[in-house]
Amino acid sequence: MTATASTPSGVPAVIDALAWVHVRDGRLLCVRSKGKDLLYVPGGKREPGESDEAAVAREAREEVSVELRPGTFRRVAVIDEVAHAQAPGTRVRMTCYAADHDGEIVADNEISGLEWIGFGERERCAPAVRRLVELLHEEGTVR
Repeated sequence: MTATASTPSGVPAVIDALAWVHVRDGRLLCVRSKGKDLLYVPGGKREPGESDEAAVAREAREEVSVELRPGTFRRVAVIDEVAHAQAPGTRVRMTCYAADHDGEIVADNEISGLEWIGFGERERCAPAVRRLVELLHEEGTVR
């Protein structure tokens, strides 16, 4: 019998995450968090009372040092996938936004490096990011 993460009501745990999607030259910006084995997109969990846009903007600022421009946010996808490096049964619901930015993209805080990932390199990504790359490839955004 396999243990699964669940809430007190017995419902499997779901991580509510937000992400910034930035594609350049057919490749998706991914980040490597310190101590993690797979790549993610800039983002994370919202703080209490934060809107989607505020959370995505804060995470982008904290992780890749850019300011996302208000009024340019576009929802790209909502991904529901197995959560990487979490208790068995945990899922992540990652709401992804694209937005224009100001500033140079550089790794900051818990981010140890940046990589630009194409469709052929998606296996290097966490499951939710892998699915995002597949969706972006299907629409012709990521090569």
